[in-house]
Amino acid sequence: MQGTVDGFSYGLVTPVVAFLMASLGGALGLRCTTRSMLVAHSWRPGWLALGSVAIASGIWTMHFVAMMGFKVRQAPIHYDKAMTFASLGVAIVMVGIGIFIVGYRGARGTALFTGGTITGLGIASMHYLGMAAMRLNGRLEYNTLTVAASVVIAMAAATAALWAAGQIRGFLWSVGASLVMGLAVSGMHYTGMAALSVHLHGTAAPTAGESAAALLWPLLIGPLAFLAIAAVVVVFDPMMVMGRPDWTPVEHKPGVPAHPTVHHPAHRPPLRPVRQAVRRTSRTSRTPQNR
Repeated sequence: MQGTVDGFSYGLVTPVVAFLMASLGGALGLRCTTRSMLVAHSWRPGWLALGSVAIASGIWTMHFVAMMGFKVRQAPIHYDKAMTFASLGVAIVMVGIGIFIVGYRGARGTALFTGGTITGLGIASMHYLGMAAMRLNGRLEYNTLTVAASVVIAMAAATAALWAAGQIRGFLWSVGASLVMGLAVSGMHYTGMAALSVHLHGTAAPTAGESAAALLWPLLIGPLAFLAIAAVVVVFDPMMVMGRPDWTPVEHKPGVPAHPTVHHPAHRPPLRPVRQAVRRTSRTSRTPQNR
């Protein structure tokens, strides 16, 4: 029996929140990747690792927030917890490989293509592994061409995002790139969902696994807590917003005078006495005239 699939059971709430989660993870990941290209090699792995986990956490959270609105009307949906969190691990590893390639080889040419491809495949793998974690009294089937289209969208979005991380320095441009990435990742998710059809079994056998509501707390407490911490790190890093390299000398950094004042010590002190002397002279010269 063909199941009736509804991917928007809560209306626009889940798509909008999912888009925001993907954009937030993309924004943090892109800024961390940009920062890694502006620091010494000893700091680079840390920034790249933070960016990888931020992007993977944002995409993973986006996926399961969107799945909150996915229903099969004739059958309840449960989730296998181990496979669900395994999808997060796959996303972190594959996104990390792609970002480290671009972080060390540059966001151009073969490195960009390789990093974008691996990152995009990681996004797609996370999506379909998360879908495989679903447990319901039925069988999932996918349209091959639509699945291929979703994978291409994921790779294109990842490649464009990594290019933006290597080329874009301004804050507003980074926000725009993050929104485009969030839109592309959400489009990949719903394209993959459009490829799905559910064939229900005749018997009403109970399904194993956790319900969608039971997975909501780990979604909020785990990856979202990490995204909050990553956001604090990004906000309080002085070079993250402007995207400028910190190669400037020490005396040119904020809080330290850019031009030492020792070059003109003899010129300024005499100015005030001279002016006072001029004012006194003018006052004395005006006094007889006024009288």
